[in-house]
Amino acid sequence: MIRERERQVMNGAVVLAAGVAGLFATVAWFIYAIKTRQPAHAVGIVLLLVASLVALAGLFTVAPNQARVLQLFGAYVGTVRTPGLRWANPLYTKHKVSTRVRNFESAKLKVNDIDGNPIEIAAVAVWRVVDTAEAVFEVDDYNNYVHVQSESALRNLATSYAYDGHDDQESLRGSTGKIAEHLKQEIQERLSKAGVEVMEARISHLAYAPEIAAAMLQRQQAGAIIAARQRIVEGAVGMVEMALDMLSAKKVVELDNERRAQMVSNLLVVLCGERGTQPVVNAGTIYQ
Repeated sequence: MIRERERQVMNGAVVLAAGVAGLFATVAWFIYAIKTRQPAHAVGIVLLLVASLVALAGLFTVAPNQARVLQLFGAYVGTVRTPGLRWANPLYTKHKVSTRVRNFESAKLKVNDIDGNPIEIAAVAVWRVVDTAEAVFEVDDYNNYVHVQSESALRNLATSYAYDGHDDQESLRGSTGKIAEHLKQEIQERLSKAGVEVMEARISHLAYAPEIAAAMLQRQQAGAIIAARQRIVEGAVGMVEMALDMLSAKKVVELDNERRAQMVSNLLVVLCGERGTQPVVNAGTIYQ
C-alpha cells in the first residue's frame, strides 16, 4: 500500500525570475552575436535558451486545500501541499487532487428493512481526501469509489434495522443519532483504503415504499391511538381512586359496593369518553 509522503520543492517565484531573466539574456546575447558576427556564441545561446525553457517548464501552482501528486516515469515521488507558485523537475507529472470538504447525497434507494418492509432511504456524506497517494494509486477513481461504497454501506445499514422500533428497539426513524454514527463508521470502513476521511453521514430521506405506505400509516395511527388510550385509562383510574379515597376519608358519603361500582363506571365514562358527557340530574335518592 502506498502512503503519502510530503515533498518540499523550490519556491517558483525565484525560478520564474531566473527563467525570464534567462530569456532576456538569450535575446540580448543573440542580438550581440549578430552585430559582432561571432557564430561561436551560438552554442552558448542555445544552452541558455534550453536552460531557461526547462526552468519555466517546471513551474506549477498549488491552490489552498489542494495537493499535487508527483510521479517520475510512473514512480511515486511525493506530494506537494504548500500553496503558491512552486517548481519541480519538469519530467515530473503533476496530478491535481482536491483536499477540500465535499458533500455526496445518494439517490433514493429502495431496500427492505430487517422486518422485510420495503422502504426508501437516502443519505448525505461529508468527506475529504486525507491521503492523496492512496486516493490516486489505490483506487481507479476515488470520486466514483466514494459514491458506490457509500450507497453500498447505506443498503447494508437499512437491512440491519427496522423502520420503526418496538419496546425501546433501535430503529431507523427513532434512533437518529446512533444510526448516523453507525452509518459514518460503515462508510469509513469501506473508504479507508482510498485515503478518504468521512466527517459526517446522516440519513436525508426515509419513508415506506409507496405500495405499503398507506397500510403502514394506518398501523402507526392505530399504535398512536392505543398508546393515547392507555395513558387516558391510567390517568382516569388514578383520578377515580383518588376521588373514592377522598370521599371515604372526609366521610362525605357512605357507599356500598354496588354504588361504588356505579360511581367508578360513571367516572370512567366521563374521563375516558371522546365527547363531553350529558349530566343527568337525579331528583330522588341515589337508590331510586
